[in-house]
Amino acid sequence: MTQAAKTISIAPVRKTLTVNAPQQRAFDVFTEGMDRWWPRSHHTGETAMTKMVLEPRVGGRWYSVHEDGKQNTVGVVSVWDPPNRVVHSWNINATWKPDANITSEVDVRFFAEGPNKTRIELEHRNFESYGEQAQQMRDAVGSDGGWNGILDLYRKEAEAV
Repeated sequence: MTQAAKTISIAPVRKTLTVNAPQQRAFDVFTEGMDRWWPRSHHTGETAMTKMVLEPRVGGRWYSVHEDGKQNTVGVVSVWDPPNRVVHSWNINATWKPDANITSEVDVRFFAEGPNKTRIELEHRNFESYGEQAQQMRDAVGSDGGWNGILDLYRKEAEAV
């Protein structure tokens, strides 16, 4: 008799923030303006990061460019619905290196709360692809050094005039 493999479900990381910016600006800064706010310390290259890019279309890459000229793909856009939503994969393994075999997903939604206020709801999910390291990765991206700190940098850029 065989025993079915046990499936472990890891809760998604969910973050909500409100920025003092119109919905379209909030979306544009998060996507096409990512290079202005993404922390230079958060990259997968072997040399310093010079640029972070999110290509604005379904199938577009999310990638970093480095001093040595190399590009490292972080993920691929699966939903592009300006100014409401963007979804992209996160193909980074537990040692913080690009890995097409590891696929979690980041879903970001933008809700107009007024002419100059937008609520952003981010959900980073599907940590199960990390296997035994799933909870470790969930904890890392859900921490102050993960999405908390990154979204604070985003907020500052979205609210800059």
